[in-house]
Amino acid sequence: MKATELTTPYYIVYEDRIRRNLELITSVARDAGVEIIMAFKANALWRTFPVVREYVRDSTASSLNEMRLGNDELGGEVHTYCPAYTPDTIGKFLAGSSHLTFNSLSQWERFRKDVEEYNAAHPDKRVSPGLRVNPMCSVIETDIYNPAVPGSRFGATAEQIGDSLPAGIEGLHFHALCESTSHDLEKVLEAFEKQFGKYLPQVKWVNMGGGHLMTREGYDTKHLVGLLRAFRERYPWLKVILEPGSAFMWRTGDLITSVVDVVENQGVKTAIIDASFACHMPDCLEMPYKPAITESVEPSEGLPSYRLGGNSCLSGDFVDDWTFPVPLKIGDILTLEDMNHYTTVKTTMFNGIQHPDIVWCDAAGECSVLRHYTYDDYKNRMD
Repeated sequence: MKATELTTPYYIVYEDRIRRNLELITSVARDAGVEIIMAFKANALWRTFPVVREYVRDSTASSLNEMRLGNDELGGEVHTYCPAYTPDTIGKFLAGSSHLTFNSLSQWERFRKDVEEYNAAHPDKRVSPGLRVNPMCSVIETDIYNPAVPGSRFGATAEQIGDSLPAGIEGLHFHALCESTSHDLEKVLEAFEKQFGKYLPQVKWVNMGGGHLMTREGYDTKHLVGLLRAFRERYPWLKVILEPGSAFMWRTGDLITSVVDVVENQGVKTAIIDASFACHMPDCLEMPYKPAITESVEPSEGLPSYRLGGNSCLSGDFVDDWTFPVPLKIGDILTLEDMNHYTTVKTTMFNGIQHPDIVWCDAAGECSVLRHYTYDDYKNRMD
């Protein structure tokens, strides 16, 4: 079927857009001589993974469920980082991971013996242990997404580590970016080398984390490649890993909604849609940010403007405001752009409102419904 035959609300994901991003990502990895792996925290829509597998098979996970998804649906290495492992989970993480990064020195000391015993028993499938470090370099304005915010719970500082890394640590991991530029990475990398460069002769790999938004229009990929090449020249024995999340699915999908009512209160016009910011676009309220709407135009005197309101009963389930060429009316279709990465993975079924379908649009423009949600999906979450 074609998109015009579908019933709102639905997320639609486009094969050609995913391939465009994957081709750029793999070209950067090749030109820079690094490994770029996919982060499930930004995208876990596994029904699209047959396309992803053509380009990238390795992944990064932060939970047992994400780790299992990587093993089941991508089939490559799984680089795991979790803020805290427990005696109940450490064995499962070891069995399903190729790399295991510890968030603190105390976590490593607590589970070092488990790692050593596992590797001794599985020489053909050993796990490479790493330590997350905090370069304390803030390049992110929104604190909720800033791993280097003062008081952060993420990573050990150079002061905490001291003169030498603990025995057994084979890699260092830092993550200090969020939808950032290569020039932001340059700042963080300078801080990382200044603080942790003395430890690099002791390790085999460095994971530069996520937040490298190399598929965004205007991103300086040449600068990124040059930066990574220069780092590898300084430390030729290191394997360099990047694990961007947003970059893989940036602008690959939209949320299509319909206007179901238009209300006015004290001069504020609100177009209520058959979707919810709180449930279906949570980052719009959490970050917050205002998504682009394809059918909207730049504000101009005389043109109608509307706040969009979601269909949940949360008072704050709305975002201000957009201008349209003509007044909105019931039944109008609105396209909220770029609603794949960090959206489908964060949705909820709050209020039990109808969850959007997930639709796949292949390279030929043919659409198919990958998932239609029902009452049973809502009910069984509490089963």
